This record gives sequence, C-alpha cells and structure tokens, in this order.
Amino acid sequence: MGKVHYLQEKFAEIGLTIPEILLPNAEVDLEKWAVVACDQFTSEREYWRQVKDYVNEQPSTLHLIFPEVYLEDPDTEERIAKIRQHMTNYLASNTFCPQPPGFIYVDRRTPYTYSRKGLIVAVDLEHYDYRPEAKTLIRATEGTILDRLPPRIKIREGAPVELPHIMVLIDDPEKTVIEPLSAEVDANNLQKLYDFDLMLNSGHLRGYLVNDERLLTGVLRALQRLTEPAIYRAKYQVEEPPLLFAVGDGNHSLATAKAVWERIKEAHTRANKVNEDIMNHPARYALVELVNLYDEGLVFEPIHRVLFSVDPTAVLEGMKNYFSCEIQYMNGVNIPEYLKTTKQTFPDDCACRIHLIGFVSSQGAGVIKVQNPAFNLEVGTLQSFLDDYLQNNKSGKIDYIHGDEVVTTLGSQPGNLGFYLPVMDKRDLFTTVILDGALPRKTFSMGEAVEKRFYLESRIISQLR
Repeated sequence: MGKVHYLQEKFAEIGLTIPEILLPNAEVDLEKWAVVACDQFTSEREYWRQVKDYVNEQPSTLHLIFPEVYLEDPDTEERIAKIRQHMTNYLASNTFCPQPPGFIYVDRRTPYTYSRKGLIVAVDLEHYDYRPEAKTLIRATEGTILDRLPPRIKIREGAPVELPHIMVLIDDPEKTVIEPLSAEVDANNLQKLYDFDLMLNSGHLRGYLVNDERLLTGVLRALQRLTEPAIYRAKYQVEEPPLLFAVGDGNHSLATAKAVWERIKEAHTRANKVNEDIMNHPARYALVELVNLYDEGLVFEPIHRVLFSVDPTAVLEGMKNYFSCEIQYMNGVNIPEYLKTTKQTFPDDCACRIHLIGFVSSQGAGVIKVQNPAFNLEVGTLQSFLDDYLQNNKSGKIDYIHGDEVVTTLGSQPGNLGFYLPVMDKRDLFTTVILDGALPRKTFSMGEAVEKRFYLESRIISQLR
C-alpha cells in the first residue's frame, strides 16, 4: 500500500484514487455475472425477463442492481432488501475476490464497434458538482433531474458495495492517458483479469490489471498535464478552474453517490467542522470507467425531438417570433442528410454563426435557420424554445427519439411536429460544457443500449479504512 498511498498523495489534486476493486471469484460464470446498466431497456420488460431466465439463480450482478424498468412496481422495498442481502451473502461467501490496488484497463467490443478502450478508476466526489454552473474538476454533461435521485439514494445508502455503470470522458486528443496501455497489453506486461463474451449478443470484454508503479505514475502524470494552466488556456481559450472529467453516462448515478457522501459528511459534522476521520470513508469515492473522447470506438448519436398534439404552423410561427429566425420549406430534400452535409463556417469573430435545425410536419419538411444563437449547440437552441413553448402550451407533449426514420414517420402525422438535430461533434463537448454549463437533457447518446457499460467490477463503500 506504500506506493499507492504515495501516488495518491502526490496526485490528489486531479480527483482520483487508486481503488481496491472486487471481481467475482474464478468459479463464477462471467457471462451470467455481467449485466447491462440498470437504466437501459427501461420500456422493455421482455429484455429483463430474458436476462432473468438466463441468469436464473447463478451469481450475477442482476441480483445486486435495480433495473429501472421495475421502479414503478409496488415491491420496491422488497427488491432493495434482497439487493442488500445478496451483497452481504456474496461478501460472506467470498463470491467477491479482492484485487491488488490498481486500475483496470478494459477493451470492449460491441455489435457496432470493434474496440472501445477504457480505464476503471475511482473519482473523488469532493471534486464533483452536478449543478449546471459548476466549475469543479468533475462535471455533469447534461442537466441533473433531482426527482430521479431519491430512489437511487435509497438503494445506495446502507449498501456495502457499489457497482459502476458510469462512463466519464477525458479530452485527450494526443492519446496520452489510456492508449499507452495498449502497448503494455501487446507486450504481455499486464495481468489479464477477464476475457469473455457478454450475454445476449452484446459483444466481448477484456480487462487487465494496472498496478505497476511506473504505469500508475504514467496515467496520473498524463491526467495532471491535461489540467496544467498553460495547456488548458491554449486548448479552451478560458481563464477558469479546469474541467478534467465530464460525465458521459450515469450522471444520475454519480449524483446519487455525491448525495450519499454529503449525507455521511453531514452526519459527522459538529460545529460546522467535519470529523477528519470521515474524509477517509470509502463512500467519498465512486468507481467509474474513464474513456477518451477521441477513442475511435466512442460514437455520439443525436437524439431528436417530436411534439405531439400541437398546431405545427403555430409552433413554427412561435419560433419565428422567439428567435427572429428564417424558416425554409425544402420539400423533396432529405433533411437529415442535408444537415449532415451542410458545413457550417465559424469566422474568427463568430459574428455570423448560424444554427440549422430540421423539421417535418404533415405540411412538409424544411430547415430553421437561427442566426447568432445564444447557445453553443443546436440542441441548446432548440430546447430553449421547446421548454418555453411547453410551459405555455400544456396540451403539447414531447418525446425524445433515436433515428431519423422514426422522426419522419411520427412528425409527418397530423398534429405532430418533428425536429431533426445534427450529430454533435464529440470534440465540441468539453468546450460546450465549459462555456454553457451542463447541456440540455437528451443532447446525445453514446452508442446503443447494448453498448453501455455492463456491471462487472465492484468496490466496498460501507466501512472506514
């Protein structure tokens, strides 16, 4: 532990700790153990029935999580009690196998991409704030809905272990943090911890222990360099505290971990002073997977919008008044393709910046052109109007849609209005969060449901060290 403690002290300002990770023991069938993130397939009970039938009573993270498809069911308390009991039983029966302190380098293949690299670490919740105006080292990329936290808090509070489905992004175009570990794998310098197919044709997962002092130091130094003031200023053209980690998936899970940690601190505060011993509590940290924004296997997809029970003409007229924008019908043109192929130019003074937003209704399809938008991304521009419109037109409803064809089908129906958003350039993510704060909810999707993290690694969070 000496080298680990030394490294953690030396690099404490970058908001990480070197975790002691738990993996299932060698007798556990990993294909049955690893289950997709609980916030996927939330309208598809059949998927989770298939998972349950496949796992049966075998050791599995299915018994340790609360799939959100069941959140509205009446047996919530019973489910949470069973989750905690399974955690306790797995700990007592040595189903969990402790690993030496270190990171885990992961290589994920999905049905859509051959390889996506990541690194399992633990982030320091003292450096995290999910509020839109946050200037902390770790920030949310989309708005946090506080009403979604209470059931998650109830599950985490009192749980002896955590399992992560959180993916945290780093902006590392030179590929200095995670990618150098690939060469260590090729040279057989890393101990392989797992190598198996994921259930229900969800791809393949390999993991390697990173606990050599040289490699740990290399990762930590590379992260530290990303926050160096001169480098940061040149990269983002701002003078403010650095953003190092942007939460890509699992923001509400990380917000839950933060809320629980703040409650623990509050319970150990006297006369406005926190008991110093509590700052070593393992719940101060949360296990996550770091992924480089520039990893070729990380794909951003747009999430479109459709309004229901509205007068499309009146909505578009409202947009004209709201933005003083131009609305151009372009019937016969494939609007999504037009958005993809129309290149926007941004002069140095940004005086003529334009956002293009596609639309489709029963009257036809076209493009909305908003000059000098207040937001950095089209989704922010559109959502600002939609939030205002729906606040004043209670009969209208909104849904968030994946896929151009679905938007075309739904938006073309009488009384509906569909909006196409362009693909967000993932290279804009950090700049946008820095300039605008957390993005509107449903700005982008990091791949399909089966590409999300599968629960595998875990960590004890309930005891003082």
